[in-house]
Order: sequence, then structure tokens, then C-alpha cells
Amino acid sequence: MRFSIRHSTHYTYDSLGSFAVQRLRLTPKSNVAQTVLEWRIEAPGIDKAAGYVDGFGNQVHLITHCRPYDQITITAEGEVETTETGGTLGELSEAANPLVFLRPTPLTEASQTIEAMADGLGGRHLLDRLHHLLEAIATRVAYDTDASNSVTSASEAFAAGQGVCQDHAHIFIAAARRLRIPARYVTGYLHMESEASAVANHAWAEAYVQDLGWVGFDPANHICPTERYVRLACGFDAVSAAPVTGTRRGGGAESLAVDVIVRQQQQ
Repeated sequence: MRFSIRHSTHYTYDSLGSFAVQRLRLTPKSNVAQTVLEWRIEAPGIDKAAGYVDGFGNQVHLITHCRPYDQITITAEGEVETTETGGTLGELSEAANPLVFLRPTPLTEASQTIEAMADGLGGRHLLDRLHHLLEAIATRVAYDTDASNSVTSASEAFAAGQGVCQDHAHIFIAAARRLRIPARYVTGYLHMESEASAVANHAWAEAYVQDLGWVGFDPANHICPTERYVRLACGFDAVSAAPVTGTRRGGGAESLAVDVIVRQQQQ
């Protein structure tokens, strides 16, 4: 399948800022499940941005704002062609050893109840246990856009029994790491089959399976990623995989608006 994607992030400030540095993880990379046909980023300072690939394999742009600003708009857009792989990506070209993704973070710390769920999973083989984990989270944690926020942890969301895709991914990661399976957070885009376009970016998890490599799991939608998914970046959790992070001097209070449109193209 072929998709056109437009991801716009707009910041406004209630007073002038004097300096800012932003790290953009807004460029998808080609892999066995997707081929990036074209991609571009429009943002103040992007022409002088430092570009590099981080240890997790993410393409990163580091931009600096040295002039006074009261708003900043960053737009990434392009076309990506996808292929059905059953969620399996295999071995990816990245510097980090998969075992680094056993490291817990405040957002992915496993509570006793998450540990109990993980310990009680059936399945003779590792991949079977991961699929059982996908089912368990999808069944126990309802999707509710009003149930959590950006700092809600896996333990809090699991205790509440509701959350959004970020929470489902964090719970999956916490439980997989309990089983000593490297797992990580993935940001990207999802085109819903029933819609002409998607209006939000998406998040899911990946687990490392010996002899298979990285395999994606999306508890929020009860499936492994299909050809309707476009992978953007990965990290330990939602913070380290965020499409845009940074620091600034001045500017006062900040308001953020994100607009993501994914449209299927004719091939």
C-alpha cells in the first residue's frame, strides 16, 4: 500500500522566546515493511540542522532557534509504500544491542499486578507468550482517550484498566521486560481502513525474538502491525521516542497543536 503523510506540529508561546534547541525524530526509515519514497521537513533552521542516526537507528535532526520567536511550526511530509510482514521487521541496522531494551524507565516500571499477569502467561514458545500478552492487555485495558495523559505510567494505566495507545504500549513493554524479553516503544502512523485519512499519530511496542528479530505488537488495536502501519521512531518509552523534544529559554507558557493526516494513494 502507498500512503501520503503530513505531520504538523505547532507551538505557540505567550511571550517571546530567545533561544531553543529541538530534536526531531520525524523521518521514517526504510525497512522490510516499508519503503520511504520521498520525505521532507519544513521548520525554522532545518537548512542548518545537524543530522545523525542515533543508537536506536532513528534518523534525527537537531535544529537551533537563535532569533526571538513566539511560535514555531514543524511540518514533516512525504510518501511511504508498505508491505505486509505480519509485524516482523527482523534485524535492523542499529548500534544498540537489543538487551539494552531490558532497561526499565519510570513510565515502564512493572507493578506487582503487571508482573503477575506476565508470570501467568501461557505458551510453550516465546512468540506464543507475546501473543498471549497482547491478548491479555487488549482484554484488560479499555481504550479511553480521556483516561490518561502524557505522564501516566504503565502501572497507573493498568490499575485504572483504561488508557490510550501510549498506555497499552507501556504496559506491554513493562510485562515483556518482566519476562526478560527486550521490548521498546514505537511511534508512527496508522491508516484506519474505514477512514479516508487518519487524524492522529499512533504508538505500539516491539519485542525482540531470537531468530526472528524485532516483532511489532499493538495491544490498543489487538493486532500486530499490518501494511496500514508506518513506523517512525523507537525508544525506551514515549519520552525517548517522541517525535519532537527539546529545551528553550524564555517564551512563557507553551501551547501545542498536532495535526496528522494519512491518506492512501492509488498505485
